[in-house]
Amino acid sequence: MITDDLDPDDWEAFRGLCHAMLDEAIDHVRDVRDRPVWQPVPEAVKAAFTEPLPAEAQGLEAVCGDFRDHVLPYATGNIHPRFFGWVHGTGTPGGILAELLTATMNANVGGRDHGAVYVERQVVGWFRDLFGFPATTSGLLVSGTSIATLIALAVARNKHGDGKVRHDGLGKTASLTAYTSAEAHNSVAKAFELLGLGRAALRAVPVDEAYRMDLAALDQAIQADRAAGHRPFAVIGTAGTVNTGAVDDLAAIADIAKTQGLWYHVDGAFGALAALSPTLQPLLAGIEAAQSVAFDFHKWLHVPYDAACILIRDGDAHLAAFSSREEYLAAAPRGLAGGDPWYCEYGPELSRGFRALKVWFTLKEHGSARIGRTIEKNCQQAVYLGQLVDAHPTLERLAPIALNIVCFRYVVAGADVETLNRLNQEIVMDLQEQGTAAPSTTTLGGMTAIRVNITNHRSRQDDVDLLVDAVVAIGDGLCRETPS
Repeated sequence: MITDDLDPDDWEAFRGLCHAMLDEAIDHVRDVRDRPVWQPVPEAVKAAFTEPLPAEAQGLEAVCGDFRDHVLPYATGNIHPRFFGWVHGTGTPGGILAELLTATMNANVGGRDHGAVYVERQVVGWFRDLFGFPATTSGLLVSGTSIATLIALAVARNKHGDGKVRHDGLGKTASLTAYTSAEAHNSVAKAFELLGLGRAALRAVPVDEAYRMDLAALDQAIQADRAAGHRPFAVIGTAGTVNTGAVDDLAAIADIAKTQGLWYHVDGAFGALAALSPTLQPLLAGIEAAQSVAFDFHKWLHVPYDAACILIRDGDAHLAAFSSREEYLAAAPRGLAGGDPWYCEYGPELSRGFRALKVWFTLKEHGSARIGRTIEKNCQQAVYLGQLVDAHPTLERLAPIALNIVCFRYVVAGADVETLNRLNQEIVMDLQEQGTAAPSTTTLGGMTAIRVNITNHRSRQDDVDLLVDAVVAIGDGLCRETPS
């Protein structure tokens, strides 16, 4: 008879190894400024990942050694204070402990009556209240805003498809159309693909000079679709675009959605959490009128990846879009099978991790006011960076600063756009490979921009100074190597 289990043979040796690895993890975060922001993975390290599936035990100590040598040194770098690329959260030391305890419980939060469910309900309730949603609101923690948006639009499709789409398929739903900014995240279009509506059903509305949705163009697009026999059903506003951090006029969009009878969804992946700052909260006026809001905890709340939330104002519509209980998931009036409704009835997943614990830990450890101050600090740092760019003769800002993102480029008098685009791409790659800083690039008006996103509680003003000095030094050096 096979008698193996997967527990340690020596619990005290296991305890010692865990303590040692925890010490290394804490040192890794504590000493983050002493390392490059990012470094490429050497070919020899890549080769280590070509070994076949291990049939025999290698032992936990050996596995920890492989992690130490081949994984940990080659991270994305987003915990570093000069990681300025994309919109990645930074994490906190307390998050390490929260993840350890989450793994200890190993809870499936798809349903049933247990403590993890109540933690998630409390987290959902906190953010329902933050955004001014009613008590009827339902919510769900998911992996990211991409999935949160998919769930929200599935509810909207179900409601506007006469409630029959789950059984009958698209049917009349095929004529549904929706509207979002041309600057909206690509996950919105992906949601339309996955829901069977097709990317063509999503209208990309032009933006104004501040990269916000053009409201006149939105109204015209809706009227044109109605005249053509389509069925407008949703409008998606953005609270913080990824390119520039622009915040659509959420209140005005809410009015249009109400007048036109449209589902109003807000993609607030990182920008929605500006509501934690009393100074920034007015930028989000109108978010309280949305039918649904999607946002990430792993960005400006700094919980470890991954954790996000979807809030649906009409909890009954949310339940109607996903609820399905087979006999093996039958409810009970008491016992472990109690706790109705189950979270699996609000989304596609029956197996769900305990994401809420790290969110709960973060908010209880630091408090919403302190986190709000770090968000406000990042926006102030973006304004400071914009001032440095505007004052420098070889730098040019390419977009207004709405929140925490600054887009600019290094310029050379007389150089054409193509030359400047190549030059700025080279500057960013050099910055990354040097390990000095890690901004990203984007394209605005055909021009390659050095895009600096400051979503990092560790970033300081001197990090911004260092970035500008490095951009100018690299740009000057590249120009000396290849004079125009």
